[in-house]
Amino acid sequence: MLTDEMLLDSYHLAIQLRLESDFITLLLTEIHKRNLGFII
Repeated sequence: MLTDEMLLDSYHLAIQLRLESDFITLLLTEIHKRNLGFII
């Protein structure tokens, strides 16, 4: 399992690298599930 920090880093890097929107959505869903949305 990813730590919260790794999840957020992965999300920001995925945005930066313009990865598939489905992958970014998957990360964002997990971020919201963990109540980390305020950190984005």
